[in-house]
Amino acid sequence: MTSSARPLLNRRLAEFGTTIFAEMSALAVRTGAINLGQGFPDTDGPEEVREAAVRALRDGRGNQYPPGPGVPELRAAVAAHQERRYGLAYDPDTEVLVTAGATEAIAACLLALVEPGDEVVALEPYYDSYAACVAMAGGRRVPVTLRPHEGTFRLDLDELRDAVTDRTRLLLINTPHNPTGTVLTRAELTAIAELAVERDLLVVTDEVYEHLVFDDAEHVPLATFPGMRERTVSIGSAGKTFSFTGWKVGWVTGSRELVGAVRSAKQFLTYVSSGPFQYAVAEALALPESYFSAFRDDLRAKRDLLSAGLADAGFSVFRTAGTYFVTTDVRPLGETDGFAFCRALPERAGVVAVPNAVFYDDREAGAPFVRFAFCKRKDVLEEAAERLRRLAG
Repeated sequence: MTSSARPLLNRRLAEFGTTIFAEMSALAVRTGAINLGQGFPDTDGPEEVREAAVRALRDGRGNQYPPGPGVPELRAAVAAHQERRYGLAYDPDTEVLVTAGATEAIAACLLALVEPGDEVVALEPYYDSYAACVAMAGGRRVPVTLRPHEGTFRLDLDELRDAVTDRTRLLLINTPHNPTGTVLTRAELTAIAELAVERDLLVVTDEVYEHLVFDDAEHVPLATFPGMRERTVSIGSAGKTFSFTGWKVGWVTGSRELVGAVRSAKQFLTYVSSGPFQYAVAEALALPESYFSAFRDDLRAKRDLLSAGLADAGFSVFRTAGTYFVTTDVRPLGETDGFAFCRALPERAGVVAVPNAVFYDDREAGAPFVRFAFCKRKDVLEEAAERLRRLAG
């Protein structure tokens, strides 16, 4: 035990404790509740992709340190995916970098591109690692809040423009958006791109849910807009698309200069990771369109199942256009505090959810909202919906 009065935790991280996901997952285990809090599937991804990982292990590929930028096969597969899907051409040797999931990609981008005192504008509510990584980089986060509008959450473009100052270095954009399920429209993305070009801003886009879009929503990478390729770092991940969240395989794409900068930071984080899994993800990215379509159809049905159950239980339910989360408002149930509601829910209904307030700087703005994950088996969601109906009684 140190005798110094100085706090042990770096002051930049003093506001961050144990993540809400650890707290709520532990609560699920302790109470035996159905865990619809943390966003991980309860089934594994495609058998052929698992077998590709086994084959890589047996063949001795990736059992030792893989190349720092990632194995060539995966970098080539990422580049091919970006060109085939979006018409974005990247050099796999200099413009693609493999990371330990999207979480490391976010950290490496912010550590590389943000100087102490720089402002980072991010769409609130935001994934909790954003705030921590901005703090570790010494930056100042500036939230622009997505607000409820006609059954969903929308971006106020005037508010975004007003948030940019002479100290703004970077826009941190997440679409499809976690936790609200919003997918930014072409018109919104056009306005963001024009703002970035006008104010000479860098942009980091978190696109890990790119394949999880529903109904008439469309994922359009910001890097495809005029003037954006050279100023945008795009982040992707295998975990959400292929249901292998434990493999922690992510990547960034961008110009040689931007990816080189991110690589300089990334090499001092994990250096390398997920060796054999990188070969398997390379094969996964080449799966036929039928896989991606069936995956979306399955998740759409699960979204509808859980959303209907939540509505029957008395929640106000926001439409989810992407991701595998649905946000609800607990005020119709006579509640106002999402934290208290989520901590009591396992005993009341045998289900675990996450309070959206943890994703806000302005906790009051997020206080009544609660997020549920629908990336679970159909029978699990049916049982959860049945349990939640107790609230209506």
